[in-house]
Amino acid sequence: MKKILALALTLILGLSLTACSGNNSGGQAGNGSNPNAAAQEKTSPPDTKAEIGSQTQLNTGNKKILIAYFSRSGNTREIANQIHANVGGDMFEIKAVDSYPADYNATTEQAKRELETNYRPKLTATVQNMASYDVIFLGYPNWWGTMPMAVFTFLEGHNFSGKTIIPFSTHEGSRFGRSVSDLRQLCPQATLLDGFAIRGSSAKSAQNDVATWLHQIGMIK
Repeated sequence: MKKILALALTLILGLSLTACSGNNSGGQAGNGSNPNAAAQEKTSPPDTKAEIGSQTQLNTGNKKILIAYFSRSGNTREIANQIHANVGGDMFEIKAVDSYPADYNATTEQAKRELETNYRPKLTATVQNMASYDVIFLGYPNWWGTMPMAVFTFLEGHNFSGKTIIPFSTHEGSRFGRSVSDLRQLCPQATLLDGFAIRGSSAKSAQNDVATWLHQIGMIK
């Protein structure tokens, strides 16, 4: 009789411990009122976003890299320099022969006119040895929902067939706009990787975000 009673008490104690263990696990999973809290910790800051391209990672190997960018205010240049600090490569600044006004509003109006008339500004220089590059980082501010027209001139002036293009953009809320779609139309034979878009006001403090993005697309380990 004592053996039976002892066995029953052992079973009851085991069930109680199992129930407590289940309650503790549930408490940890639901720690806080937001069920998406863990996911939010792993996402990019609200002013950055990856634009999905046709490929997500690149096997870098011994590929030669060019970082080409257009920058009026310096924000896109800042991101270009941060990319260069991580991956190296050559730098090329896309510049129009006729520079844009110093006044912001005047620049936006000029950019709007250029877009509406499908204008192609002349550039101060071209990449003489484009054929030698395998990977091209392409940076630009988002002007009126797409790339500045000077970037259109740059893309149309070089052959990107068989190359990998990685876009990055600075903006103040519109992210890439339709620029990635325009980029695909201009360079249909190129492979696009996931791009990086960030608010221009956050460019100077974007080092960690840039490094994380470069790691995600396989450019750094």
